[in-house]
Amino acid sequence: MKNGASLARPAINETQLCRRFAEASSRRALWQLTHTATLFAALVSAMVHSVHAHWGYGWTLLLAIPAAGMYVRLFIIQHDCGHGSYFGSHRANRWVGACLGVITLFPFSYWKRTHAIHHGTSGNLDRREFGDIRTLTLSEYRARSRWGRFGYRLYRSMPVLLGIGPAYQIFFKHRIPFDLPLSWRREWVSVLLNNAMLVAAVAAGGVALGWGTVLLVSLPVILLAGAIGVWLFYVQHTFENTYWSRHSVWDSHRAAVAGSTYYDLPQVLHWFTGNIGYHHIHHLAPRIPNYRLRAAFESDPLLRRAPRLTVRASLACARYKLWDEVQGRMVGFPA
Repeated sequence: MKNGASLARPAINETQLCRRFAEASSRRALWQLTHTATLFAALVSAMVHSVHAHWGYGWTLLLAIPAAGMYVRLFIIQHDCGHGSYFGSHRANRWVGACLGVITLFPFSYWKRTHAIHHGTSGNLDRREFGDIRTLTLSEYRARSRWGRFGYRLYRSMPVLLGIGPAYQIFFKHRIPFDLPLSWRREWVSVLLNNAMLVAAVAAGGVALGWGTVLLVSLPVILLAGAIGVWLFYVQHTFENTYWSRHSVWDSHRAAVAGSTYYDLPQVLHWFTGNIGYHHIHHLAPRIPNYRLRAAFESDPLLRRAPRLTVRASLACARYKLWDEVQGRMVGFPA
């Protein structure tokens, strides 16, 4: 599929098909939030017990895998609150999103605004701003100095993107966002309040459980969940025939359908990741809550026509580093 060329039906059709699913259900939202938070708390408690009972740290790390999955699921709920789609109430979305931000370590208002920029600029070569993995064109890469090319190669390497990247984002970028304009007062308040709550939570945990326990339990969950989150975001927009164009011809509908994948995951992984694999649907209609995305996807063949990736096929996305404007596709680094 070349830049969505076969997706030439008018955008209004997809929008109309999605519209009936863009409705929050308080019952479903509360049930999802309750059981997700409960399971996450139970897994973290089991990790704490495994440390104190001296089971061996291998058991703690084993428990960190499902705990990281629940962490990702909580983040998706926060993500929906940011779009105002999770609850019907604006106040409920704001408060639940802010509270979850203390758990996920993402200040709610700051992340909400930068993510909205991502939705409004995805695939636009002239507006590569907040909320995206930095992508250069092939010509931009070639125009860089040797050290500039080396720096970009390092940045786009999987060890950095999946290892150092999440740690930097969580522990530094979202703690003191130096690129955040001072005029964004609500976002700065969000960051400062989130930091204060985190200090209080970590201090209470350190006193009650021991500082070593806090680190041994929290770090593997946070870093693993961060790597999963970055990978999901990466493959949902970085594939060979994705969509990038200059601002003068950029089209939001093509960016949504041709520039976002349907990540065809096993059902259990769809559950852990809050159905974010139906990413083209999410970009078409961000007001659809995660618990309705699958129903929207299955409702009409038109909504199933998107670039599809299986887990195995998605591994090939790791080699795509640059956008070739001449060929209109993602390519790897030149020899």
